[in-house]
Amino acid sequence: MSEEKNRNNISSETEISIPLAELIKIRREKVLELQNKNINPYPYSYKRTHQIKDALKDFDSLADAETVISFAGRIMLKRKMGKTFFADLRDASERIQIYVRKDKVGDEQFDIFNTTDLGDIVGVEGFFFTTKTGEKTLKVTSFELLTKSLHPLPDKHSGLTDTEQRYRRRYADLIVNPEVREVFRMRTKIIQMVRDYLNKQNFLEVETPILQPMYGGGNAKPFKTFYNKLNRDMYMRIADELYLKRLIVGGFDKVWELCKDFRNEGIDRFHNPEFSMIEMYWAFADYKDMANLFENMLRDVVFAVHGKYEIPYGDYEINFEPKFRWVSMLDSVKEETGVDFSELSYEDAKAKAKEFHVEDNSLINWGKVVEAMWEEKVEPTLIQPTFITDYPVEISPLAKKHRENPRLTERFELFIANFEMGNAFSELNDPVDQMERFIQQGKAMEAGDDEAQPLDDDFITALTYGMPPTAGLGFGVDRLVLLLTNQHTLRDVIFFPQMKEMGDGSVPVSKILAQIIDEE
Repeated sequence: MSEEKNRNNISSETEISIPLAELIKIRREKVLELQNKNINPYPYSYKRTHQIKDALKDFDSLADAETVISFAGRIMLKRKMGKTFFADLRDASERIQIYVRKDKVGDEQFDIFNTTDLGDIVGVEGFFFTTKTGEKTLKVTSFELLTKSLHPLPDKHSGLTDTEQRYRRRYADLIVNPEVREVFRMRTKIIQMVRDYLNKQNFLEVETPILQPMYGGGNAKPFKTFYNKLNRDMYMRIADELYLKRLIVGGFDKVWELCKDFRNEGIDRFHNPEFSMIEMYWAFADYKDMANLFENMLRDVVFAVHGKYEIPYGDYEINFEPKFRWVSMLDSVKEETGVDFSELSYEDAKAKAKEFHVEDNSLINWGKVVEAMWEEKVEPTLIQPTFITDYPVEISPLAKKHRENPRLTERFELFIANFEMGNAFSELNDPVDQMERFIQQGKAMEAGDDEAQPLDDDFITALTYGMPPTAGLGFGVDRLVLLLTNQHTLRDVIFFPQMKEMGDGSVPVSKILAQIIDEE
């Protein structure tokens, strides 16, 4: 077999054993050969009549009428049988088998198709027919190479299964794993359903600054940068809260934002430093009003996406149809431990927590102790949708004090399948009370709490103009998608998650290409 024929018939199994640099070089040589024949392996466009999925819906009528159909997609599988090829072609919607015969496409096009590799993008035109084995197939009458792929696809049998590589090279993951593409289609649909619901509730979608002179609205470490023109430090926002509240002060009754937030914290299955949130604020409402809206919205979105209210998540079946449970943080701790922390001082609460082996240096006040006990004893038990309510003042610096107990705030967090889905307050609108909370946050910062919130003078100024009674809610878009697509790490619902730098010693593709260019 000649060297040229050998290059044209490298199978995916053979590719596995050949170094990547050599494979890229072989494919690059094919590009040069085509160019020498005045064939452009990277043309500008291609006219398609259908996407594959849409055409397959009308397969019978299109086949009967011998309608000329044109597709464009990527070659995912290729089998040669004498003077014919069978290949699998996949576009953004679906896959189909194509049938290429030398006597139908002509010698030149057949020879070009013979040089194609898995991963090449091609345009094909032809007619539908059904093979003897019942496979719906396109009989190709003309063919055009649209993009020559220089990098081989992952092995066709095992696919791209290495988790690190899937996240680092999401484009390859999407090419070979159509179920991953479906998760991200679902993500878009979920966001659209939320947007539709809020539009029907007359919430106004707005945009607020990502770069902020003062971070706030959450307990988190910020990313810091420097604004040269203004000669000042700036921060990537950790939340939208304080700017959205300024809009409530300005006279809008209902506002919301789909936002990118940034928190300089650890990475795990529920946390990514860059994440998507929805925050909304509703004038003249309180946290119970917001809980009803949030519950009804989730119920509607779940049904719109799945066509039912009960959905699987891991080993659980989550039922969104019944009324969500409503229980205070203190009552939930009492249910699990038998201890009523509402009757205890800070020192007594800290001593009681120690009896349950809950102790560390961060328990600097009564609220922190209650929160730590709750996280240890209650949070792991929360499977079905549950509102945990009425949080201690010390851990809720932007929430209004509870109307019946000044030691607590009017706040809820919704938990489903053991993780938090949303956080809401009856928002603090007394500027003096807010200033006192900022002072307490400053003391916490001095005591070593590096997630405490700094004083935002302009926000205090805004509150002095008068903000009406307001309910606010923030919830993680990534976590909602995680739940509704039955995924188990945020990296599976974020296109390009943050990753540690690679240290596997592999040669970058850019260096391989640079060497090829030098040799040419």
